Amino acid sequence: MFIYNSKLRFLGLFRLALPASSRFLNGLLAATVATALIAIPASAADEPATPETPAPPTPAERPPLPSRSDAMSADLLRQLPAKEFVGLKTGADDFAALWRPANVGEPRGVIILLPGEGESADWPLGIGPLRRGLPDHGWHTLSMSLPDSSGRVYPAVANVAEDAAEPLAEEAETGAEQLADDSAPSEAGYLPEETAAVPSEPAIDDTETEKPDEPAAAKADQAEQIAERIEAALAFARSKQPSTIVLVGQGTGGYWAARYLQQVAPSDVRHLAMIQPRQPEGQDERLEQLVPALKLATGDFFYKGGRADLSAAHERLNASRRIQHPAYRQVELPPPTGDRHVDQEQLVRRIRGWLDKQT
Repeated sequence: MFIYNSKLRFLGLFRLALPASSRFLNGLLAATVATALIAIPASAADEPATPETPAPPTPAERPPLPSRSDAMSADLLRQLPAKEFVGLKTGADDFAALWRPANVGEPRGVIILLPGEGESADWPLGIGPLRRGLPDHGWHTLSMSLPDSSGRVYPAVANVAEDAAEPLAEEAETGAEQLADDSAPSEAGYLPEETAAVPSEPAIDDTETEKPDEPAAAKADQAEQIAERIEAALAFARSKQPSTIVLVGQGTGGYWAARYLQQVAPSDVRHLAMIQPRQPEGQDERLEQLVPALKLATGDFFYKGGRADLSAAHERLNASRRIQHPAYRQVELPPPTGDRHVDQEQLVRRIRGWLDKQT
């Protein structure tokens, strides 16, 4: 114990023996260390440092889905020979059309085919058989696609093209049938726009999906797009220097063809054929007011598919009579037999008969 106390006194005397400057530096160093320890937050001193969590990546913007019209055109491009396709351009977009030259030395002219709402440029009812069958009888055919109307929803469509139609051997039937009286039994609708589709063909979903307050600009925009596409098709047809150009519209395609002719009135288009014409939703101008006023050679082909169809056909016929239309002819098509090939040959023959009488 004596030795320990002696060591402590010796150390104390040693500190007193240090120079004053050394004692000052030791005190300053101790104060600096204490200040640094006080400045460190307790949480940072107690917890280990962790890396920052990176922000989640921004999801890439999904491109818009193609329209039904574009999807059907892409499907036809995979099925049909590339030589049948021609690319047409408007001010806003590009679209594909199907071209078939006449299989004769001296073509009679060009027929431009306008499909109806939800139909392709090679729709197996009406449009497809006409575009394949009429070239064997002297006509170039140009079948175009139309943009979809806004707000309509359609089921997916696949394999809408049929095999090429066989050459027609029968002679064209001439003359036109008058309307049957209302007492005749009604037949089921025929075109896919009007009723359930033929087996294996999808039906259009007519469920109301349009927005309740769709702006008028959207409807006008669709009409403008269709008019631009018809103009592009006419420009291509004129490049072939045809002697005759005929517009043939099916379903709502008949309405748009008539509307274009009424608004633009091109001097080199003097013939219009409509197959089961139908007024598009949202369009105010009615067919019975639009068609007779054209004063063109007009063939109005219709299937007797119920009182609504008969009433609309009667209205168009009576409107043409009131103004004494010089070249309006209605043709009632026979009811479907259930054999699609036979039914489509019948339609082609009736169209050919009307064309023969007009040209």
